[in-house]
Amino acid sequence: MKSRIQEQERLMPRIKLITFDLDDTFWDIKSVIMNAEKNSRKWIGSRINHAIDWGTFEDFMSIRRELIKHDPRLRYDLGLLRKQTIHHHLKNHITNKNELTQLVEEAYKFFLRERHKVTFFDEVLETLEALSKNYALGVLTNGNADIHKLGIGHLFDFSLSSVDVQNNKPDPAHFKAAKQISGIDFSETLHVGDDPVCDIQGAKNLGINAMWFNSKGLAWEVDESPPLEFNHWSQFTNLLSLHHE
Repeated sequence: MKSRIQEQERLMPRIKLITFDLDDTFWDIKSVIMNAEKNSRKWIGSRINHAIDWGTFEDFMSIRRELIKHDPRLRYDLGLLRKQTIHHHLKNHITNKNELTQLVEEAYKFFLRERHKVTFFDEVLETLEALSKNYALGVLTNGNADIHKLGIGHLFDFSLSSVDVQNNKPDPAHFKAAKQISGIDFSETLHVGDDPVCDIQGAKNLGINAMWFNSKGLAWEVDESPPLEFNHWSQFTNLLSLHHE
C-alpha cells in the first residue's frame, strides 16, 4: 500500500483546482432525506383533509421510475422529479388544478428547506476554509443541494448540478464544464467524492486526479487501480500536502 501511494504522489502534478461532490461527501444524505421526507409528508397531511397512501419505499421508487420513463429530464432534474412525485400522490385528493399546482409548489419548497438541514462531517468546514485560501474550489453534484443555502457558497468559485449540465456523473459533462469555467486543465484538477463510479471513475476516465472519501471503509472493486482514499476529513489536508512537497 505504501509504495502504491508514494508512486501516485510522484505522478500527481501540482493541483490548482479541487472539485467536490456534496451528498455523502460533506454530510450523510440518508438521514437528511429521511427526515425531509417524513416532515414533508406531515406538512402535506396538515394541509388537506384526506389520508394519503404514501405506500412503501419500493412503491415510491417504482413511481419515480415510471415518471422518468415518460420524461427523461427527470433522470437529472431531481427538483422536477420531486414535484411530479408529489403531484402523483395528491392528484386524486385535489380536483382544482390551480390549487393542486400551488400545493405541489409549496410542498416542494418545504421539502427543499428540510433537505438543506444537514450536519457536516467533522472538520469539513475547517478544511474548506483552509483550502479556499490556496486553491480554486468547485462543486460537482448530481443532487440539488445549494451551497449558498448551506452557508458555504463563499468558499467556492463555482457550483454545478446535474440540472446545469443536463446529465449525471460519471458522464463527463460536469467535469468538462468545470474545466471550461475555471480554465484549469484536468491534469491540474483534483476531484473528491464518495461514489466509486460517479465520482472517482468518472474523474479518472478524463485524466483527472481523484481522492476517494471512503467513510465506510469499503473495498475498492471498480478496477485494478485503487485511488488515494481517506475516511475522515482531518486526514485530507495532510494527504494533499504530500503532493506539493
